[in-house]
Amino acid sequence: MTSRDTTIAAIATPPGIGGLGLIRVSGPAAEGIARRLFRPLPPADFLSHHLYHGEIVSPETGAVLDEVLIAFLKGPRSYTGEDTLEINCHGGPLILRTVLEEVLRAGARPAERGEFTKRAFLNDRLDLAQAEAVLDIITAQTRPGLAAAVGRLQGKLSGQVEAIRSEIIDLLAGIEADIDFSGEDSVEKKTGDALPRIQEIIDRIAALAATYRQGRIYREGIGVVIAGRPNVGKSSLLNRLLGEKRAIVTSIPGTTRDFIEETVDLGGIPVRLTDTAGLRPPENAIEREGIDLVWERLETADAVLVLLDGSADLTADDRELLAKMTAKPLLPVLNKSDLPPRLNEESLKRLLPEETPPAVRISAKYGDGIDRLTAALRDLVLATPAEESSEAMIAHLHHKTALEKAAAGLVRARDGLQGGLPPELVALEVREALDALGEITGRTTPEEVLDRIFANFCIGK
Repeated sequence: MTSRDTTIAAIATPPGIGGLGLIRVSGPAAEGIARRLFRPLPPADFLSHHLYHGEIVSPETGAVLDEVLIAFLKGPRSYTGEDTLEINCHGGPLILRTVLEEVLRAGARPAERGEFTKRAFLNDRLDLAQAEAVLDIITAQTRPGLAAAVGRLQGKLSGQVEAIRSEIIDLLAGIEADIDFSGEDSVEKKTGDALPRIQEIIDRIAALAATYRQGRIYREGIGVVIAGRPNVGKSSLLNRLLGEKRAIVTSIPGTTRDFIEETVDLGGIPVRLTDTAGLRPPENAIEREGIDLVWERLETADAVLVLLDGSADLTADDRELLAKMTAKPLLPVLNKSDLPPRLNEESLKRLLPEETPPAVRISAKYGDGIDRLTAALRDLVLATPAEESSEAMIAHLHHKTALEKAAAGLVRARDGLQGGLPPELVALEVREALDALGEITGRTTPEEVLDRIFANFCIGK
């Protein structure tokens, strides 16, 4: 008996108290479980995709467990492609557990993480890229991230990958024809015709792989550290960006001893903002510990907002921080624009790497310049503006790795053709590229990789 011969069940709504809760059942015993637990039974079979109002009753005691709405979805017209039962209960944790226990006693087993979506994949309801998009939709933190995930679920990424695979298959067919007719004079001409086609496919793969940075940022977000000397306005800026008072703000230097981290939507990007202790020579062991934590956070940050006091000259602490930040994408931010400007921006530029964007003037106290700061941060971390983004973006590292493997195989095939490599060996390289692309949609993905992917899902999805 394979795993798909069993019937699985799980609570599909989040833990907690709510108006409704959903129990999902999928597998060959779904209708039988409905007949065993639901009353009143319809006179004939359950009609597919119809709602039935009634009660869940314990077969052993006859006790009514809950008033429910149920729907029976006949496979393959269901999420998993199998017979599916959905039980809409009241949304209390106890009643959901009680009904689920009766479902399990009636012939189902507890579902594993992501098992419903894995069955949808195995039953060809979704390919692997679409299945992963389901989780991306659930975990999306911003509207652009959600839109990108919905696009992948609709098959935009899969469509591009399959179009490239189709071109590679045509290319492979031509090379294998050369093997069959290797004695004919036209082989050299055919080989010459294949070279520009290979390069065109390599370029298409490279263009798709280049979307990874933006796709990953929309899916995972970025870590941004707000760094600067004490009392320059870091906590005020954090509070301003969050739209609430999260960090304590005082005129006493060194108020922030530990770091404070919060996630906020800045221009469509999920940004994990970290407010840190002010950087200066520590006055005690507690402050030293806080400053050590700052440098640790700066090491792992995706970008740094270096906050400077625009109403004062650069200090030695400012210069030391800027000197240590040359390896990180950084955005200089000049705070206190509500006061007369004093910081010399030309002197500041000489301390920064050439590619550093212009400083942004803000007032964290009054909110002036925050929109400009958000736009500048977005430009700093995104290689491509949102309005110029590719219709399909990859968002997972294994997508990027698969594309790189495919491109590498085609490069070896191209170089082999140019160097007179036998067509049989060229064909092997092209097949490797084909298999690598298949890992994105699940055509050639190893079982252990599939298990690892679906283990990231919640139970019930």
